[in-house]
Amino acid sequence: MTDLNKASLRVLVACDKFKDSLTAPEACQAIADGILIPQPAASIDTCPIADGGEGFTLAMVTALRGSLVSCDTIDALGRPITANYGIADFGGGKLAILEMAEAAGLWRLDSAERNPAGADTRGVGLMIRHAVENYKPDRILVGIGGSATNDGGVGMAHALGVRFLDPQGRPVPPRPDRLADVARIDMDEQLPLPEIVAACDVTNPLLGPNGATAIFGPQKGVTPETAATIESALAHLVERSGDFDNAAQPGAGAAGGLGFGLLHFCAATLAPGFDIVAAATDLPARIRAADIVVTGEGSLDHQSLQGKGPAEIARLARKASRPVVALAGHVDTAARQSGIFDHIIALDESGETLETCIRQAAKLLRRAAASTPWQSLGNQHA
Repeated sequence: MTDLNKASLRVLVACDKFKDSLTAPEACQAIADGILIPQPAASIDTCPIADGGEGFTLAMVTALRGSLVSCDTIDALGRPITANYGIADFGGGKLAILEMAEAAGLWRLDSAERNPAGADTRGVGLMIRHAVENYKPDRILVGIGGSATNDGGVGMAHALGVRFLDPQGRPVPPRPDRLADVARIDMDEQLPLPEIVAACDVTNPLLGPNGATAIFGPQKGVTPETAATIESALAHLVERSGDFDNAAQPGAGAAGGLGFGLLHFCAATLAPGFDIVAAATDLPARIRAADIVVTGEGSLDHQSLQGKGPAEIARLARKASRPVVALAGHVDTAARQSGIFDHIIALDESGETLETCIRQAAKLLRRAAASTPWQSLGNQHA
């Protein structure tokens, strides 16, 4: 490695979002600004990251120098909204980049509105339809995470032309509370689709004790009283589709079963969201070109260690023998004891209140970065 006392410091800043505070690009910029205070000659490469949830579209559009477009769609409860997705040139073709949370995300609902039995993913399907009909992409990436839904992807499929019919051939609304009425699924009028890849950061199947309803349902409003009914509805969907294999696939339970819906109705493939972003941004090469790697997110905790962006950044950095520094709003014991970060800074240890940490995250990140001994950290690994 370079003698850092004789050359300008090369720093890669690759952060995920700080939820409720900063987007990933904003967090990266705040840290970069802070580093330049004690290291004005430093060469800083910023690379916003995401793992498939909120922020996936922005990270990919930024990395690929694409553009954001908007479309009319609906939220998980069927209310009209305007949503954004990305269009970029990539791999010799046109790429559409969506995240399901933009339409059917939990963030769009107040806590009192959470009702997964009556919520659906039609808005996601409307976004896909808009992209296909208006931009004719060769490939679509869909980030699946942060959902308010538990519908197995039937809402999305309905918006793409799939019909769910009762024993008399009448349409059945594509919601969990009506799935038990489905006798037949008609895919004859489904919109022709390009290749679809779903960015998925979980490995849960659709059904069972480790499935969508049991693991992720409670945060969306599933109660012990409604869990059995919703699980039964998804099991009925699998039976009527006949697709038991895809229901058991790792990731089929992501985003309330949207993983299954994409696999079955759209012939999609599932891939780790971080891997998609890393490939698009040429992240391994950018890590090798750096002297120090900086990563972070709002809460660096035990969940972060299960394939989330900052932990994957740290593993890539260690593989390349580069020191890695983590900055986060909060850091739990599991993350501190993981041994994958060389230096950790938590904003909530600054003496500020949680409210202040959220409201002034950019200022606090700049201050933390400005007071970090970058030269010393780099020289320890030179």
